[in-house]
This record gives sequence, structure tokens and C-alpha cells, in this order.
Amino acid sequence: MKYGLELANGGQIADPATLIGLAQDAEIAGWDGIFLEDYVVWQGHANAPTHDPWVLLAAIATRTSRVRLGTTVTSISRRRPWKLAKEAVTLDHLSNGRLILGVGLGDLGDPGFAAVQEVTPLAQRAAMVDEALELLVLLWSGAPVTFHGRYFDIDQLPCLPRPLQQPRIPIWIGGNWPTPGVMRRAARYDGFVGGKVHGDDEDWRLGVPEIHDLKDKIRATRGSLARFDIALGGATPRKDVAADRRYVAAAEAAGATWWMEYANDELGSIDHVRKFIRDGPLARR
Repeated sequence: MKYGLELANGGQIADPATLIGLAQDAEIAGWDGIFLEDYVVWQGHANAPTHDPWVLLAAIATRTSRVRLGTTVTSISRRRPWKLAKEAVTLDHLSNGRLILGVGLGDLGDPGFAAVQEVTPLAQRAAMVDEALELLVLLWSGAPVTFHGRYFDIDQLPCLPRPLQQPRIPIWIGGNWPTPGVMRRAARYDGFVGGKVHGDDEDWRLGVPEIHDLKDKIRATRGSLARFDIALGGATPRKDVAADRRYVAAAEAAGATWWMEYANDELGSIDHVRKFIRDGPLARR
């Protein structure tokens, strides 16, 4: 099991210097990955300072050497695929091949959609995400790309260099089990990151039977789970560390590959957040 630290790109802990320092602390403390949220307006809070995760990840890449870096998740329906492809390749080279690209439909509560007339209907967003993902893979191939789709149109666009990671930068699909579109999309790429469909008072985490069902759904499309990650998270840390350890041990035995924990203002002051990170991932606490 690998342990990922998810950090907010907005709120009181999210100024650039603080986040870079937290990322350095995380690498020293033994975390396996650092993942930033990708909001224009953090969780819909109009007064929350919100910084660009891609600029932050570039800075973090230059101050770390081991941890995987990524987003959980980037809504690519509001991105130009050729621009995202270039940003991702650049970050992949800058980090010496440590990038994981998490993608999804995006948070409906983010004013970065409706306030700027981005597409909001989920079905249309999903279709745009599927087309953009197809394009990303083509653009990372290194060959000139011609593509005529419903939303994107390209004629002989070169896109070099290729990523360091081959056959491509890993793509994790964010969402909830057992949503059919999420399952289908994840099976085409390199991982699933998220939880499950749940009510307000229900546990969002996948249980062992649900992890097995997710694996069955992925295997039915891919034929194999080789090079496929199941990242469960992200969880705001709970006080019952022993219970979390039992859950993670069972999830790992069932086939999960990452346990993600989320650090934001809910942990309290920046000193509380820093202590949590320096205490290390669940396996060490």
C-alpha cells in the first residue's frame, strides 16, 4: 500500500510558500505521493484564497525528489487538451517522471464553471472529458495529431517532447463507485481514485466487497489489473487510528494500492496541519 497526501489548493493553508514547505515535510516524513485539488474557487467558498495547482506542483517538483506528484482531480472539460498535454509533459520532465494526472468531471459547486459559462450539464461534461482524454493520449505519442471530434478539432499539431513515463503519464479517473461512466472511464486508463456513492450519513469508503466488485468491473474491460491503481480517498484524518489501520489492511488485502489522506483547514491551524504531515502516513502513526 502506498500513502498519498492530498492538499487543498485553497483556504488558509494554501499560500504557495506554505504548501511547498508542507510538501517538503511530507517527503521527509515518508509519504509516497502529494496530490493537489484543482479548483478555480476552492470548494465554492467565494472568500477562500485559491492558487493554481499546476504552478504549485511545478514549484514542489523542484523542491522534492522522490514523492509522486499529481492532481485529484483536474476537470478537463474546461481545459484545452493540447495545453494540458503540454503542461503535463513539462511537469513530467521537471519531476523526472513522477507525475500522476487525476481527472474528473469537476465539482458542480465550483463557480469556475457557471460564472464563466463553462459547460455545466454533467452528460455534456462527461462527453467532453472522454474526448479530451482520447486527445491527451494522442498528443503524448510524439506524432503530429489530426483529430476531428464533437468538441475539439486539430489538424497536424506536433506535440514534443514525449513524456518521460511510458507508455504514458498515468491517468487516474476520479469519481464514485459504482457510477457506470466512472467505471468505464477508469477501465480505459490507469487507475481509480475516489469513494462510493453515499448518503449524507453514510460512509463514503469502499468496503472489501465493493473493492472486489470494482476490480471485477475493471477486469471485465481490461482483461487484467496490471498497472492499474485503486486509490481510496481522500479521508480527513480521524482520531481512531487503530480503526483506520484495520480498514487499510483489509483494503490492501482486497486489492487497493493507495490510501489517501486529506489535509486542509479542518485540521486546525497551520501548526496542526504541519504536525499531522510530519507524523507521517498511517503506517507510521
